[in-house]
Amino acid sequence: MIRVLLADDQPLIRAGFKALLELTDNITVVGEAGDGARAVELTRRLLPDVALLDVRMPLLDGIQATRRIGVDPELDGVRVVILTNYALDEYVFAALRAGASGFLLKDIEPGDLLQSVRVAARGEALLSPSVTRRLIEEYVSTPPRPAPMPGSERLTEREREIVSLVGRGMSNEEIAAHLVISEATAKTHVSRSMTKLGVRDRAQLVVFAYESGLVVPGGHG
Repeated sequence: MIRVLLADDQPLIRAGFKALLELTDNITVVGEAGDGARAVELTRRLLPDVALLDVRMPLLDGIQATRRIGVDPELDGVRVVILTNYALDEYVFAALRAGASGFLLKDIEPGDLLQSVRVAARGEALLSPSVTRRLIEEYVSTPPRPAPMPGSERLTEREREIVSLVGRGMSNEEIAAHLVISEATAKTHVSRSMTKLGVRDRAQLVVFAYESGLVVPGGHG
């Protein structure tokens, strides 16, 4: 059973998402919050698998709530997904930096919502949609001069190449085809890179790829 916490300051939206999420037998909404502070409190108490947080909420917005969840070692198993109305919401890239595993648009199709929750619960990042890659490029299109990132010196040349491909939005299957290696080998390289860099999921690996200069917006790094 996938346990979900739902946080949005609009009761009608919460009710709609809850109804959709509980259409299946393996997803249940264990808690609801109308502001970010309450969302963090309930996350600590209920330990959901996935926390769906609206990016704009009173008391604490979705970014602040995500950051508090992300730095709490007891919540390491919680995956945060940001809900937003806009494909290029100014807050979403900041949310990824804060530790979110991805984001969903509020006009998502019901079936896609359910699948996205399952993907997040497995610990995978919601970075497949092209809109996510477009958002990342939008907000790092004029980045400061890249500086060495902590842990980057521990990556092998192959791992740096793998991280750059993850940053370009490639799946393990696509990376395997691009490098002519097995998908299992690609997955192993991704996992080792995440461990060396101390990042919790694929979304954080994408942020690292951009901020370290391994990927240049609009280019291949």
